[in-house]
Amino acid sequence: MVFGATGYIGGRLVPELLAAGQSVRVLARDVGKLDDVPWRDRVDVVRGDVTRPDDVRGALAGQDVLYYLVHSLARTDFEHVDREAARTVAAAADRAGLRRIVYLGGITPADQELSRHLASRAEVGEILVRAATPAVVLRAAVIIGSGSASFEMLRYLTERLPVMVTPRWVRNRIQPIAVRDVLYYLVAAAGLAGDVNDAFDIGGPDVLTYLGMMRGYAAVAELPRRLIVPVPVLTPWLSAQWVNLVTPVPRAIAVPLMESLVNDVICADHRIATVIADPPGGPTPYRRAVALALQRVRALDVPTRWSDANPPHAPANPLPTDPEWSGGSMYCDVREQDTAADPEAVWSVLEAIGGANGWYSFPPAWALRGWIDRLMGGAGLRRGRRHPHRLREGDALDWWRVERLERGRRILLRAEMRVPGRAWLELSVSPASGGGAHYRQRALFEPHGLAGHLYWHAIAPFHALIFGGMVRNITSAAQRAR
Repeated sequence: MVFGATGYIGGRLVPELLAAGQSVRVLARDVGKLDDVPWRDRVDVVRGDVTRPDDVRGALAGQDVLYYLVHSLARTDFEHVDREAARTVAAAADRAGLRRIVYLGGITPADQELSRHLASRAEVGEILVRAATPAVVLRAAVIIGSGSASFEMLRYLTERLPVMVTPRWVRNRIQPIAVRDVLYYLVAAAGLAGDVNDAFDIGGPDVLTYLGMMRGYAAVAELPRRLIVPVPVLTPWLSAQWVNLVTPVPRAIAVPLMESLVNDVICADHRIATVIADPPGGPTPYRRAVALALQRVRALDVPTRWSDANPPHAPANPLPTDPEWSGGSMYCDVREQDTAADPEAVWSVLEAIGGANGWYSFPPAWALRGWIDRLMGGAGLRRGRRHPHRLREGDALDWWRVERLERGRRILLRAEMRVPGRAWLELSVSPASGGGAHYRQRALFEPHGLAGHLYWHAIAPFHALIFGGMVRNITSAAQRAR
């Protein structure tokens, strides 16, 4: 049983478990996010939420081992949410008679004051270890792998800033670990004897500083040596604001990550070797882990990303397709156009929209809105796309999330930018009655309070320029691609 299969680690663990011959069930709030993953037809998918005891009990029925890979890092109240969810899961595991719980947490130095993030991860691990069901808590520091939040933050900072003024704690010690080694330990933990009930640190062979990690990344990426000047005045909070602007990682996630770097996060021991042998060939060195991650990024082979998980302010139901009586006002901007291009050509343009391919309308306006959103702590445009030409439900797409995907026909995008309300953009294509294709585009906005209504009316004059331009340019691009 895997809780967290739609997240960064969970989405990579499931295929590893299947390759090891395990029968796998996964729990997801939105099962549609799993429709396009390559292993979907090989697992049992259950709809539910780890905060709901009935959902958890139903999901664990008949299972043997539970992987608990859930945390609420981006939420302001993540300590409370994670604490209650862990208690719910531990109680349900005991009642279900599971053989083992496996949890991935963070290294927690015993002699230092912990950040909120590390303290919360430690608390969850303690709750699970105290349960009647034997638990293995694997504690890792920075995970180096294509698409991880830590790696993306490291990559963007190093590639974009040849000169950096940094906090003095960039000299604190870190023991990074390759994502492939994390997955190795997680898979092996399922087979441990029932009397193993403990927490174990896992890490790579290199103990570095964040300064050393950035310079190591620059060397692997064949960049000039970076000039990095540590100063004593930058707090973790201030550093997170800078990370929010320069990298795709939003402020809500950057703050706890930055706070955690104040601690030395190195393995206290290598006791893990007493229960699980080292990975074949030994733990992956840091620079080798960076090279492997970059190889995947450049090959467009990034199966999961940190942004796969929904942010704390992600809108919930109702969707804009629900009836009017489901609640609230709804503003709508509809644009339609016929084109001589066939529906397949239009669809290929729609599915490739965003990221480096852009939004087919007035790029300076999109860039400005993205920067404003970043300054407000939102997603902005820096998240880009997981793949340049193919979408799947649940993908992050710049400041949007793919809410629904009907391949060849319709994409429904939900806004994750900071706005006083909830917004969607629907792009759809169908055969035209006289041949060619009919393209339809709907921008929907559900305002929140007076500010939401004022916001819609303030931007309405720009709709003809932005949304009208999109319709014309998308259909033109489809015709050129015929």
